[in-house]
This record gives sequence, structure tokens and C-alpha cells, in this order.
Amino acid sequence: MVREGYPFVIIPFIFAVLLALLQIWLGLSAFLWLVAGALFFLTLFMAFFFRDPHRDIPLDKNIIVSAADGRVTRIEENESGKLVSVFLSPIDVHINRAPIAGKISSVNYVTGRKVPATSNNASFVNERNSLTIEGENISVVCTQIAGIVARRIVCWYKEGDSLELGEKFGLIKFSSRTDLLMPTNIEILVKIGDRVIGGETIIGRIKPARN
Repeated sequence: MVREGYPFVIIPFIFAVLLALLQIWLGLSAFLWLVAGALFFLTLFMAFFFRDPHRDIPLDKNIIVSAADGRVTRIEENESGKLVSVFLSPIDVHINRAPIAGKISSVNYVTGRKVPATSNNASFVNERNSLTIEGENISVVCTQIAGIVARRIVCWYKEGDSLELGEKFGLIKFSSRTDLLMPTNIEILVKIGDRVIGGETIIGRIKPARN
């Protein structure tokens, strides 16, 4: 479990134990058992939400891996490049991972609104944090986007830091979205509706140069 989840797990657990002990010692109300049970269930959910599972990172310098767990909801191509957007539900792992190995050339945080992350419009109006990562062969922009449930984006790295392929760099607390903007010379290997795993699923590959 990531350290940011400790308060969300410890606090409801303490209250659940205290209420259970009060009921055992004083027998105040059977309702306390229900409240204690609900808090204990919340503790388990928070431990599940902030889980940090092991990932097998592919070894290939010409690939781009998903920056998050979730479902692909948008694939676009415009003058800026190719975009793949992944929606993270409350039951997905919310840790973000580096889509390529490289150096962070810029970090751009924007305070935004509370549009549901299920909406594609969230990419433009919600709280978001964009990392531009300069790799050996390409550069990508990875954007963490908060949802309606909680507006809390965590990024552990800053401009000038380096990331390895699939390395954890932050998380978004509760329902959220991650956008990945790539150059046009990338072959997209996923489609809308696909489930992807952060750090493992290959979502794009650099096309070989034509002679």
C-alpha cells in the first residue's frame, strides 16, 4: 500500500475499534455495532484502494506502456499528436507509472473544476497535472486528471528528475483519468473499451523509420 493511504486506513480502523470496545464495555446501543462494522468495511476498502501491486515491466525501449490501470475511453489524433485516455474507476489501482523512460522537462499543474472523470471534458476543465517526459527517441505528455469524488493529485517527482519505464511517479485519489499524448509516429496498440494495466500494458510502439 502507498504511504498516502495510511491515514485513510488507520483513522476509520481506530474509530471502529473504539466503538466496538465501548459497546463491549458499556453496552450503550446495538447501533454502535453497525457503525463499527461500517467503519471496518471502510478500512478494508481504503486498504484495497491504495494497494500497490507488483508489476512486470516490459523491456523494450521502443514501446509506450499505460500510465494507469483502467479502461481506454478515448483515442484521438490531431495536430498535437496521438492521445489515449484511460478512465480509472474507484476499484482500479490509482498509482501512475511512467509510460517511457526519460527526464521530466516540465510539470504543469492546473486547478480545475469537478466534472466527473467519466466525461471526456474532464481532460480540459478538471484539476490536472501534466508531466512532459523527454525520452531517448520520443517525448510524451502524461496528464493526471482528478475526478468528482476527490480533487487530490499526488506527484512525487519534479522538473529535472528522471524516470525509468514503468516507474511509479504519483497517484490520483479516487475516481480519475489519465491522458497520454504521444507523437504521430506512434502505432497505437489498444482500442476504446480495452482494459489496461499501468506499467505493463503496451499501448503504443514507435514506428520504424522508412528508408
